[in-house]
Amino acid sequence: MHTTAMPDKVTQEKQDQFSQIIHYPESDGKPMGETSIHIAAILYLLGALQAYFRHVPDLYVAADMLFYYEEGDPTVYKVPDVFVVKGVEKHDRRTYKLWEEKRPPSVIFEITSCSTGWEDTGEKKGLYAELGVREYILFDPQGEYLKPRLQGFHLIQDFYQSLPLNKDGSLTSQELGLILRLDGNLLRLIDIPTGEPVPTLNEALEQKDEAQARAETAEAELARMRDELERLKRLVGLN
Repeated sequence: MHTTAMPDKVTQEKQDQFSQIIHYPESDGKPMGETSIHIAAILYLLGALQAYFRHVPDLYVAADMLFYYEEGDPTVYKVPDVFVVKGVEKHDRRTYKLWEEKRPPSVIFEITSCSTGWEDTGEKKGLYAELGVREYILFDPQGEYLKPRLQGFHLIQDFYQSLPLNKDGSLTSQELGLILRLDGNLLRLIDIPTGEPVPTLNEALEQKDEAQARAETAEAELARMRDELERLKRLVGLN
């Protein structure tokens, strides 16, 4: 009696072995951003998102990472400037392979410019919608072509619908639970309950220095008060 189960199993094993030996490059050889302004905007978003969601175990944030979405073809990929994935483990990755993670990014940010505008507003937008990326955010830090220079899209029934701008020109990300607000050449993340921006690295260091200075001042004042109390005790003892 002949059976097709064994050939099917063997075929699958061969396919798995073939998939494992395919080399998926970790870099496309291109710089992170077009200018230092674009790089600064990318690095702020990366650091701020990682800091804000640091206690969420199943949320991953990456920047300038090759995103492969077709198994078996290492020539098919995109490199989002910044992306957030909900529902996956928070650990270091060298590339992001959709068929392994089984979850597309929840939010993708593109720090756009004239040279990338046609792709960011056309091909990428259509692809990300097809792949199920829930939110797509475009930010043109220098206002080169995008009007308004901050635009967001939310996926509804396989198509992107524009996110409405708030009165101050900011956007509210439903996926992140954050407000995205223009601040010069940066796209700042605003905590909704407090209304406070997630600090830049320099701001965080300054806040740390200020807190340390306040603590040192309080400690010095406490030491002064103790000395004064001891002096008064001695005076009372003399009387």
